[in-house]
Amino acid sequence: MNIEVWSDVICPWCYLGKHRLEEAMRGFGGDVTVTFRAYQLDPSPVPEPTPLKQWLADKFGGVQRAEEMFAHVTAVAAGDGLTLEFERAINANTFDAHRLIAWAAGQDLQLMMIEAVQRAHFAEGEDIGSHATLARLAGSIGLDEQAALAYLASPAGTDAVNADLAEARELGITSVPTFVIDRKYVVQGAQEASVLQSALEEIARRGAVDATR
Repeated sequence: MNIEVWSDVICPWCYLGKHRLEEAMRGFGGDVTVTFRAYQLDPSPVPEPTPLKQWLADKFGGVQRAEEMFAHVTAVAAGDGLTLEFERAINANTFDAHRLIAWAAGQDLQLMMIEAVQRAHFAEGEDIGSHATLARLAGSIGLDEQAALAYLASPAGTDAVNADLAEARELGITSVPTFVIDRKYVVQGAQEASVLQSALEEIARRGAVDATR
């Protein structure tokens, strides 16, 4: 089974969705390949680091609305053992983070790189739009920090990220996380791990039935 996940590292529901997918796969136990694809909730440039709360308040119509959003997703994430520190989170354009993830994927460390970047953003108040921060995070999972910095200083990985973004448009993906399974089935949103596991089991059952026809 092949699962492609379109997600953005600055999206809290994607952070939650990744962990729920991993839990679902542990319960499923089947042969699964997972590839994360790049998506940008907001491709606008971020000229300088700004508090995420301020950016969301401006984007969604005021502080109160932003606070309601924070409270809801923070509570849901806490129920899954994840910490979201929105008081510390910094807004960032995620294109370079996606490029770095593509680089890590070439070294079989995509999931670890995503985890490191998401944890840095949501729990540690790091600016994941910074090349220096991203390179340091690459070093923290065993990659070469200086090589990561040189990679980010170049245009490498741009085509891979743009291809993912273009494919998301072609597939009509407008919200994330979106799970595309075997290019035949789509599951949207950070569904409960039990729901995802049931979906995987049903898809595997259908595949087994199709194979006998």
